[in-house]
Amino acid sequence: MKTYLTVKNQHQTELLIKKSTFICSVARTESEEQATQFITQVKASHAKATHNCFAYLLGMQNEIQRSSDNGEPSGTAGHPILEVLKKNNLRNVTAVVTRYFGGIKLGTGGLIRAYSQATSQALTAETIVICQPQQILELEIAYPQLGKLQHFLESEAISLINTEYLVSVTLTVAVPQENATQFEKKVIELLNNAVKIKKGQLRYRELPYHA
Repeated sequence: MKTYLTVKNQHQTELLIKKSTFICSVARTESEEQATQFITQVKASHAKATHNCFAYLLGMQNEIQRSSDNGEPSGTAGHPILEVLKKNNLRNVTAVVTRYFGGIKLGTGGLIRAYSQATSQALTAETIVICQPQQILELEIAYPQLGKLQHFLESEAISLINTEYLVSVTLTVAVPQENATQFEKKVIELLNNAVKIKKGQLRYRELPYHA
């Protein structure tokens, strides 16, 4: 599992260029089925639009890349949208830019700039998240060790998921995958080996993105 960037949730923004309205709708999609469903949904919402151009990226290495000019001159809409998604290093995302023609032709260069700008406007730091892989760990300790371990977790900014109080105490935590081995070593050293560590599943955690 690798850290990647994607969009936080489905949203849209609007841009007016020379009387043409460009509406960019963006969503997180993790399969071609989800991507095509989203595109179909947007097209249905804007059935009277002049064009509904789109692009999507799927896979951790962007193994699947698709785009469509939907009637605009070749290479002036879908490809610019796709390039903006790639420039922002996004994964598993679909963008549809809807155009309502305002009567003024933009020309090839103008169209490329318009579709690029409409897509970029929808991809701000507030709309993008970091998906970080985390290792779930269960830390079983004796009660006298609890305060020391809790203080350590707070100082390391480790996410505490659950605490179970039985004969012993078991704390379930989520640690960034890349730091998991080092974290285990620190805990063992801190508690003089008086801890049982059990590895759980890997999961993704969403974190704020700062451009």
